[in-house]
Amino acid sequence: MTTAYDAFTPPMNRSSESTPGARDRLRRIEGRHNPLLKQLRQAFSRAELSEHGDCAIEGVHIVEEAIRSGLRFQAVVFRESAQSLAERLLPQIGSHVQTLSVPDKLFDNAVPSENPQGVAALVHLKEYSVDDLLERVSLGPIVAVAGLQDPGNLGTILRSAEAFGGAGIVCGEGTVSRFNSKVIRASAGSIFRLPQVTASDFGGLDAVCSKLRSVNVRLVGTSSHKGAPLDQARLTEPLAIFVGGEGAGLPKPLMAQMDELIAIPHSPRVESLNAGIAASILLYEAARQRRGLSTV
Repeated sequence: MTTAYDAFTPPMNRSSESTPGARDRLRRIEGRHNPLLKQLRQAFSRAELSEHGDCAIEGVHIVEEAIRSGLRFQAVVFRESAQSLAERLLPQIGSHVQTLSVPDKLFDNAVPSENPQGVAALVHLKEYSVDDLLERVSLGPIVAVAGLQDPGNLGTILRSAEAFGGAGIVCGEGTVSRFNSKVIRASAGSIFRLPQVTASDFGGLDAVCSKLRSVNVRLVGTSSHKGAPLDQARLTEPLAIFVGGEGAGLPKPLMAQMDELIAIPHSPRVESLNAGIAASILLYEAARQRRGLSTV
């Protein structure tokens, strides 16, 4: 059944005759108090979902990734001077989605980018539970992050987790919001497809650790200076990789819950690897070991 949230109609199902009328779908908005524009602005500024549970996104590539990922769109907003983007994107967006055109200044004030590309949207992300992640843990590790503040690092972890077959992401206490526009941009669309949960929705990281341990998922923490060398670690079993914040690493109470700490050997001239790189290396090594096991 077609709904008002329909996100994607493949271009081949649309005739070329409909393309010239793409701009006719745009509803021009002049005032900043339009409810959809207000939702978009607040979702961006607060790095939270809108009051209707939608995520604010912006940029051509990210909007196209949302379309490709089959997300439900509530609204798409175009900058008035970027109407060519409407001709490019509207044929890919369901006809029931609200599409707006707003003056440049109004658009620029609503989005966080210093150099806006001219398109933003409200999309509904898929919702997951810890149990959903556990159903996938036989395919690859769960990654849990604690106290991670840099949005680029979190976005990198999301992207690497999808690239290397991770089961999903758990965002723990003190971690930057996964709805932050910089996280979404750095994830390059992986946030739309990779299962993820916020630990506080399920009792916090301590409760998540207890849940993982109860189903025999091994808890492994990353460490800069101590732990088993990565090349000696066994990463083929059901696994959750815990990554701490920049500089401080994993909080001590959380570190005490780990079954093992793993260190990535590197030059002593480098104090430590950033969280995004460290998690990516572990995810790659886990995927490499699983591939090797599958050939035995």
